[in-house]
Amino acid sequence: MLRGAALGAASPLIPATAGTASAAEADDSRSSGSAAGSTSFRWLGTAGWRIDVGDRTVLFDPYLTRFTTGLYEGTFDPRTPLQTRPEVVDAHIGRPGLVLVSHSHWDHLADVPHIAKTTGARVVGTETTYHLLVALGVDPAQISVVKGGEVLDFDGITVEVVPSLHSRNKKCSYFAPGTLNAPPPTAPRTISDLPEGDTLAFQVTAGYSGPSAFLMGASDFAERAVRGLRPDLAMIAVPSSTTTHRYVPRLLRALDHPRVAVPVHWDNFEVPLSASPERDPVMDLDAFVAQVEKVSPATRVVVPDYRTVYDATMRPTRA
Repeated sequence: MLRGAALGAASPLIPATAGTASAAEADDSRSSGSAAGSTSFRWLGTAGWRIDVGDRTVLFDPYLTRFTTGLYEGTFDPRTPLQTRPEVVDAHIGRPGLVLVSHSHWDHLADVPHIAKTTGARVVGTETTYHLLVALGVDPAQISVVKGGEVLDFDGITVEVVPSLHSRNKKCSYFAPGTLNAPPPTAPRTISDLPEGDTLAFQVTAGYSGPSAFLMGASDFAERAVRGLRPDLAMIAVPSSTTTHRYVPRLLRALDHPRVAVPVHWDNFEVPLSASPERDPVMDLDAFVAQVEKVSPATRVVVPDYRTVYDATMRPTRA
């Protein structure tokens, strides 16, 4: 229901290494400036990221509990109860001040109520995300509702909200569509109680000169909305089908061929983060990487690992 027809799986990839930067690259307007040395990135699995800028932490789509729904066994149950394992979540998130939510499906939202209530972090998301979080006990004053198009300054961390689209399977549909413009009649209890609620992407810029990271929670996009963003890093959701016309070429062209592309949402998100990523069998990660390299040869592809901390150029600093 969430994924398309199988495209095949292949052997693990090793992140490509880059050559010496040219003088033109050093002078590029997208250079990361002084903020680069104090910015780090950690992949939280699925579409999730932890971005640390100095002593400040931003989370994007932090889904860490990764409970079983039967999705990967062919027995998907939309009545699966929502779960959060605080000891698992708390081990990965630090002390976030800001949580960005692309949409409200469980593999993006399920752990956000716990994070918001225990850390006091501000949550930025759609109106649907707002109503669901309030129903799940989050203080409404902590939530900022956005529609897309906003450029927000969180004390020097700039967040550009980008209207976006949810990915679709081979039948051009997806699980739990719909939006909320009022609180649900009862608090959500199962994964089917969390509708998509429209989808956003975000571009986060550390400081006023970068680095900038484009963050996607689903493998589709509004082409006109992303033109002109020109991020240093693009965290791109891998598609499960070919339903979206020329997804990779159109996206990379619209983003003006970012320096680094990082594929996300290709892992089995019902396996704990304690080991290396296990591929979702319907995601052809190798084909995705090959397509990026073909249509944007100057873009370096980095396939992330759960346990690695990356610097502002997505080079590993430590595991």
